[in-house]
Amino acid sequence: MRYETELNHALKRLKEIEFALNESSMVAITDHRGVIQFANDRFCEVSKYSREELIGNKQNVVNSGHHTKQFFANLWKTISSGNVWKGEIKNKTKDGKYYWVDSTIVPFLDENGEPYQYIAIRHDITKRKRYAEKIERMAYFDALTQLPNRNGLPAWLKEHMNGNRFTAFFLDIDRFKSINDTFGHHIGDLILQEAAKRLKGCLRKTDFIARLGGDEFVILLNEDHSMDHMHTVATKILQAFSFPFKCNSKQIYTSTSIGISTGVVTNHEPSELESFVGTLIKQADTAMYHAKKQGGNSYCFNTLEQNMELERFYQLEQEIKHALTKDEFRIVYQPLVNLTSNQIVGAEALLRWDNPKLGTVSPTEFIPLLEDIGLIIPVGRWVMRSVCHQMKQWVDLGMGIGRIAVNVSPIQFRHEHFISDVRQILNETGLDPHCLELEITENAILHMDKSIKTIETLKELGVKISIDDFGTGYSSLSYLNRLEIDTLKIDKSFIDDLNMDGEIIIDTIIHMGKNLTFNVLAEGIENKEQLAYLKQQDCHEGQGYYWSKPVEADDIPTLFLQKAAGV
Repeated sequence: MRYETELNHALKRLKEIEFALNESSMVAITDHRGVIQFANDRFCEVSKYSREELIGNKQNVVNSGHHTKQFFANLWKTISSGNVWKGEIKNKTKDGKYYWVDSTIVPFLDENGEPYQYIAIRHDITKRKRYAEKIERMAYFDALTQLPNRNGLPAWLKEHMNGNRFTAFFLDIDRFKSINDTFGHHIGDLILQEAAKRLKGCLRKTDFIARLGGDEFVILLNEDHSMDHMHTVATKILQAFSFPFKCNSKQIYTSTSIGISTGVVTNHEPSELESFVGTLIKQADTAMYHAKKQGGNSYCFNTLEQNMELERFYQLEQEIKHALTKDEFRIVYQPLVNLTSNQIVGAEALLRWDNPKLGTVSPTEFIPLLEDIGLIIPVGRWVMRSVCHQMKQWVDLGMGIGRIAVNVSPIQFRHEHFISDVRQILNETGLDPHCLELEITENAILHMDKSIKTIETLKELGVKISIDDFGTGYSSLSYLNRLEIDTLKIDKSFIDDLNMDGEIIIDTIIHMGKNLTFNVLAEGIENKEQLAYLKQQDCHEGQGYYWSKPVEADDIPTLFLQKAAGV
């Protein structure tokens, strides 16, 4: 009877503060110490405790451990002062399951204004919270790797501002695009998931790791640490990537490139801290780009020189997006010479970029950039169309230039419309397919079955195929007898090393080319000594500054006539 009287009293008090109860409300009445004196059926039903188990216990019998001590200290401070407390609390049932409640705690005051009793009204909001958590996870976590995404960084910073030194690691997976192109995006996704696990295994629980997108990850260390610790973490990451990634029945080897930037924060205001860390990440990105340029599978610390390199990279990226529409690209041609007759038998087309702001940009800078930002396909089409049109003009003039060689990016070669593009351009320009030679690198034919099919189809069109920079790629020599290749081009680096190990490699390539009935062409011939050696080894053709630097299209007829006249 006493509890019913107290409950009626409590309901009257609730009515006074215009609080509405309904059938789904969980109700508990406690004394001033928080010991439960009454619990309704709904509270027992949700908590899985019987009324007898609840009465006489404190409210913390349903404590989940989710909230901090400070959270409950603030709650008690509010209600012990005679004020109503409202908020959301995560509780735990008797059988260990978690549930969320929207809770209102009302104090009852004696004649001295001191609380002698509390009534807690709870409403189950578990479904709503789970849905909100799902939405939050979608917003702040990467669905593939379950790591935080870039949106999760500010929340982490708010909770981890206990250090003055921050270090950012920026990394990506070496040759990840080639892996995707060769094995498919499904395998690429499996590698990203495994990479995330390996990276987490290299870190402490207090460190932050996120996937920024694609194959890019960022790691933040926020406790005071030494340079030795940074080296240790970077080394552990490189070692973690040294083992093969087992994807279905495949074992794939790859590595990672890491950039590192560190600094001491002076302002812990959230906006200032985010800006500071954002700068660190950008600097680490710069250092990672430098590690990538050095061949990957390494780490590099940020320096002023790297910042200057990155600034140029961003400038190049902005300018090259409009280079094709602004007619900034041009094509030059370098003769291909028969080493026996000393006659010009063809020419290689080479792309150049002249920008009003940047001047003449080296192909070693802008060709990879075209590939990275997805412009190599339209630019490649423009080059092939322009070259075929120029070659058709030379053929119509009666010049005896046998073939024109065009470099093809691995991305172009693997593109689904590449063959149809070649066919269409040949039809548009009217050029005999036998006059066109497509130069592909070893990297373009990593996926052997697809490469064989593509080359076979191109050969059916009548197009010639050459392997450029031979000996510098990743593939095995065993693939050569499976591909319908016309020419092997010995890379210039071997010609430059002619007095060192270059002779052994050159002799091997020439001998192999002869046995497989390939034409063999040496690139980068610059002096009589190199030419004499290549002739002695019966190399078929050559190309280089010894005869001519790359020249404009209008200069090719003059060079051809001079050679024909024996000049």
